[in-house]
Amino acid sequence: MRDDSWLKQRLNEIWDLRFIDVPKVNQINIRFKGKWKTKFGHIKLKNNITEIVVNSLFKNEEIPQYIIDLTIAHELVHYSHGFQSPLERKFQYPHQGGIVNKELKKRGFRDALMLEKKVFRKEWPEMHKRIKKN
Repeated sequence: MRDDSWLKQRLNEIWDLRFIDVPKVNQINIRFKGKWKTKFGHIKLKNNITEIVVNSLFKNEEIPQYIIDLTIAHELVHYSHGFQSPLERKFQYPHQGGIVNKELKKRGFRDALMLEKKVFRKEWPEMHKRIKKN
């Protein structure tokens, strides 16, 4: 069952497998929230606690797990680059020059990125309508 505990477990597994070189320098919380059509997740820093939020529609088992994993990894790239984390900021802008996708590819998410593009363009609009109704 996909709930906030499951999401926390995915975060820890992805961190241990793909982001082991990134220090955890503050508390990081993750949860499902929102039912967005054009946003998969976001990250914010408040009171020295980083919060990662993943689209609540992704609780539905119809959404492939690699989409959730990629969303978590995307937010961890921001964290590692010093955006919404206490780490030193490495770039002026969070998506400057395609840095997020470049970093994701370096960390083994190349195939997931290609699949995600296909799903988002071709399947997501109908999935979104169908899942949001339930």
